[in-house]
Amino acid sequence: MGDEGPGSPVHLLCLAASSGVPLFCRSSSGGAPSRQQLPFSVIGSLNGVHMFGQNLDVQLNSARTEDTTVVWKNFHDSITLIVLSSEEGTSELRLERMLHMVFGAMVLIVGLEELTNIRNVERLKKELRASYCLIDSFLGNSELIGDLTQCVDCVIPPEGSAMQETLSGFAEATGTAFVSLLVSGRVVAATEGWWRLGMPEAVLLPWLVGSLPPQAARDYPVYLPHGSPTVPHRLLTLKLLRGLELCLLCGPRPPLGQLDPQLLERWWQPLLEPLRACLPLGPRALPEGFPLHSDILGLLLLHLELRRCLFTVEPSKDKEPSPEQRRRLLRNFYTLVATNHFPPEPGPAEKQEDTVYPAQTPRACYLVLGPGMGWQLVAVQLGLRLLLLLLSPQTPTHGLRNLATRTLQALTPLL
Repeated sequence: MGDEGPGSPVHLLCLAASSGVPLFCRSSSGGAPSRQQLPFSVIGSLNGVHMFGQNLDVQLNSARTEDTTVVWKNFHDSITLIVLSSEEGTSELRLERMLHMVFGAMVLIVGLEELTNIRNVERLKKELRASYCLIDSFLGNSELIGDLTQCVDCVIPPEGSAMQETLSGFAEATGTAFVSLLVSGRVVAATEGWWRLGMPEAVLLPWLVGSLPPQAARDYPVYLPHGSPTVPHRLLTLKLLRGLELCLLCGPRPPLGQLDPQLLERWWQPLLEPLRACLPLGPRALPEGFPLHSDILGLLLLHLELRRCLFTVEPSKDKEPSPEQRRRLLRNFYTLVATNHFPPEPGPAEKQEDTVYPAQTPRACYLVLGPGMGWQLVAVQLGLRLLLLLLSPQTPTHGLRNLATRTLQALTPLL
């Protein structure tokens, strides 16, 4: 499993499936948006070979060259998305999920009707510009991982029960069941209604808020790709502290003006210090002082039923590798274990298969990186929780599973 090159380009193409007209092309290099565009001849060839296969009842899903992976995906026979990645170690699973998130982002901003019944291509192009910021964040080196795991990025606040109680009371006072508290695009606390949101909007909404420029308040129209793809809702955001925002998903009411500073102060002023303690939780995810083994350099914990995850590369920050490398290593390791070892999305059919073939379901796996690195990665699954750890080279290989199991048991009460 390689590390991704720092300047490896990623190109995303969106075309109208029936005409092949490009709707947009987004690119990134080194994790940042890039102005580098593919030649029109390349775009036409990539779409042409896909359409040629369709005419022969052949579904072209992916292809590989010496240095590039290409994945095609058609949505509702109306939109074709194509992604090309030259990043070392890029998996088809990652690119497929990226395309699903991109289409979800398009529905979130313009609605499904506009995408499945294209009346005016130029108008659709203009409307889709509002989704570029969110889409570009999927192409870059994000600190979040929900786009890949399809689980909501969460953090564990120091006074979770008090925060949850206040959030529920605030939701009742404002007359909406869908309220969450976010820090840097991660969920700190949420109402039961918010947690019941389907995929992909449960991941997309916090991600959208984290990708927007800072504002004291917003009233943002959104469609829910799973729950309400054709009827828009309102996403209201209110800044409590810099980087910490309240989000409300609602209908025509309440008006944004009703959520005045006095209402916010009445509910949230008593929790000012716990709220401030949430600010560093963005990259850290875990409460300060939570005991982790000194060899742990990063972790990813997933609750596969609740579809929530904790992701951090903050432990032992003074050691190599860099935070960016740690994130890439854990993302690549997740795609490896999800593709080859653990079911990526356990469902009824997979649970039934597990019952029939229990010996085929591994409980743990590990990977030792090659010469010059030596970092170790281990994954262990217990019940509905899957834990991935990045560990320093001095960790004895024979102790990896025991260390991962003990860490998972310590983290279990949190998620």
